[in-house]
Amino acid sequence: MPRSDAEIRYWWEDFPAGHVREFGSLVVTREDVIAFARAYDPQPFHLDDAEAEASLFGRLAASGWHTCAMAMRMMCDAYLLDSASLGSPGVDQLRWLKPVHPGDRLHVRLTVLEARPMTSRPQVGLVKSRWEVMNQHDDVVLTMEGWGMFRRRPAAADTTGPASP
Repeated sequence: MPRSDAEIRYWWEDFPAGHVREFGSLVVTREDVIAFARAYDPQPFHLDDAEAEASLFGRLAASGWHTCAMAMRMMCDAYLLDSASLGSPGVDQLRWLKPVHPGDRLHVRLTVLEARPMTSRPQVGLVKSRWEVMNQHDDVVLTMEGWGMFRRRPAAADTTGPASP
């Protein structure tokens, strides 16, 4: 169901270049690692402890795609579901830097790299961001760079200044 402008907390103007924010706290469970792997990435090192021990991971590891999905959940909970998001035209870069294991606690750092109005649709703004997913030791386990599209704040609402996403 569409939301009214009054229900939207974050608009394109709330994501200026240089903005940095950390959010999220998600504990990775063994059950979720195996369930995701069964459904979407059934490689043995995501499903079986003995196979994982014999792999480069050394123990059961979440699929990189599962790590992306967990990052997306944290982004939705932190700001996307409260925003004027119009989706994304894509991810330009994705890197899995370290394995994610059951018991890890993940969080995200969002850095806005660029923000500009869309030339063909001036009521829409583009935001290029870098997301770093980190574990409980602040080791970066995943990086992504990509674009988001957000509605621009209506002129009447622009008098309050940007919120803090």
